[in-house]
Amino acid sequence: MKKKYILWSALCSMLALASCESVLDKTDLGGASPDLISGDSVLANIALNYVYNQNLPNWGGVTDVTGLGGSVYSEESFNQGSSANKYLEGTITATDVTDFGTSLNATNNYGKIRTINSFIYDLGSDKLMDNGAKNRLLAQAYFFRAWRYFELVKLYGGVPLVLTPQDAVGDEARDATFIPRNSTTQCYTQMAADLDTAIKYLPSVWQTPSANWGRITKGAAAALKGRVLLYAASPQFNPNDVAAKWQTAYDANKQAFDILTASGSKLFADYGKMWFTEVGNTEAVFITGFNNSQGDQQRRNNGWEASTRPKYSTGSGGGSNIPSWDLVKAYPMKDGKKPGASTKYTYSDQLFYKDRDPRFEKTIAYNGCTWPMTNVTNNRLWTYIQLNTQTNKYFSVENGSINVSNTGFYCRKALQTSDVATSPIDASNTIYSGTDWMEIRFAEVLLNLAEAATGVGRLDEAYTQLKAVRARAGIEAGTDGLYGLKANMTRAEMFSAILDERQVEFAFEGKRFWDLRRWKLLEKTFNGTKGTKVEIKLKTTGVPSDFTATRDGMKLDDVYTNYFTVTLTPNGLMSRPAIAWKPEYYFFPIPTGALNNNPLIIQNNTWGGSFDPLQ
Repeated sequence: MKKKYILWSALCSMLALASCESVLDKTDLGGASPDLISGDSVLANIALNYVYNQNLPNWGGVTDVTGLGGSVYSEESFNQGSSANKYLEGTITATDVTDFGTSLNATNNYGKIRTINSFIYDLGSDKLMDNGAKNRLLAQAYFFRAWRYFELVKLYGGVPLVLTPQDAVGDEARDATFIPRNSTTQCYTQMAADLDTAIKYLPSVWQTPSANWGRITKGAAAALKGRVLLYAASPQFNPNDVAAKWQTAYDANKQAFDILTASGSKLFADYGKMWFTEVGNTEAVFITGFNNSQGDQQRRNNGWEASTRPKYSTGSGGGSNIPSWDLVKAYPMKDGKKPGASTKYTYSDQLFYKDRDPRFEKTIAYNGCTWPMTNVTNNRLWTYIQLNTQTNKYFSVENGSINVSNTGFYCRKALQTSDVATSPIDASNTIYSGTDWMEIRFAEVLLNLAEAATGVGRLDEAYTQLKAVRARAGIEAGTDGLYGLKANMTRAEMFSAILDERQVEFAFEGKRFWDLRRWKLLEKTFNGTKGTKVEIKLKTTGVPSDFTATRDGMKLDDVYTNYFTVTLTPNGLMSRPAIAWKPEYYFFPIPTGALNNNPLIIQNNTWGGSFDPLQ
């Protein structure tokens, strides 16, 4: 007989809170006892909240299991160039990869899958609960099972599909439950089936939206299915460009688009402000809810605000996620053309900020920009270097040179400042930021559909979605109405244009690394590079003696033209070795601990085994 496994913890406190606030905002989440759940949807919801809490991604798409997804893994940021990164430096071994789940632990991948399976098993056996309520609860659990397997498959390829809770107690039980790896195709089939179940039983919109903000909807399940099957069609998993995989991905993404638009989803009008509307946000599809509570029991703060602000602006960390010159150059001009390709707007490295895609200003803070980071409306950010004539050494003007940006830039996306947030957080309390994370937003649904449509040769449809994203960004339509896109693109050109669009649309949202990985472009994009060092220096002659006092009132073009030099040093940023991504990293090795624990697990064929992750 299978053991019932839904955890019993914090039930009394959760019951007290459930009547007045959404339990998804709490960190002290537990599940209800199976015996007490019988017929009681309230208690079943509390048990389900434990599943949510275990599986929702953190800010930037980083999960507790993979630890991958942040900007440090792409050219968005080089993480100040000081941290070792075996993945990008080409030095990982099977003992370095530990994401698989190598022990009996409720918090590793298979521990979380066991919790989900136990919830499905126990609730599915309940004969007392109303079928409609039960199916909605089960549908959410199926969503998270697909999510958890997707996190595994995109790392390793096929993994063991465990769909029921296993009795893994003692050596005999352990030996009886050894399970070999399923093929990658079987895993994708199972994920799609779980998500189809979720789509079937979940509502498009939950009743009482404020109380159910963050609950998985029919549209969220369809959007995740679209993302999953887009991965399956991408070159990492589809190196032979099999047309049927692209068709399956197109059908799934078209279904997601149709479901979401029918329920009112659309692009949020203001790209810079979309993070600061929660309930009713038309852009939000799959979210992780946070709050700004300072209490231990209710605290669920996102960490993004404190880690990303310049360190001198907050007493709690900061200075991370530094935009690179590569990202600065990636943004098109206001007419949608790449820097140097526009006939309307002239680009120069000296005036790099001038006439760029409006998303540039809403994502990247740079020397001299207006950025009310301190909640001062007209605050100007100054990050230049100045010569100390006494010591003949250069120093940064950034408030004593505390952890300053080594590119001259800071990320400003989703930071609560007075230009974007209605009630911005006080700079001294950034550790208590409660801004919600949108793991899937509607713009991704549009670009996933565009990519899948390109895969099946529907380039007109891809143009439609790309233009919609660019129009919302504020790019000029142009006389041809193409928002800067090249007319009559080939299939290959359109794929490239979509990846370029994703790079700027989702900057610092944890998408870029995975996009390059699934398109097998990491070596081409990264290898041999160490990042470009950017130095913006105040000239030593011709600068007014009262420059510091008068600079805020000057036109920025005049300041850069007359008083600054911009020096770029290719491969001068990182102190670490140059990036050396290896082809075998497109499927990571199964960790040595997992191989030792289960003799039926076979290593990937690019790591000395015989398992083919492409099958």
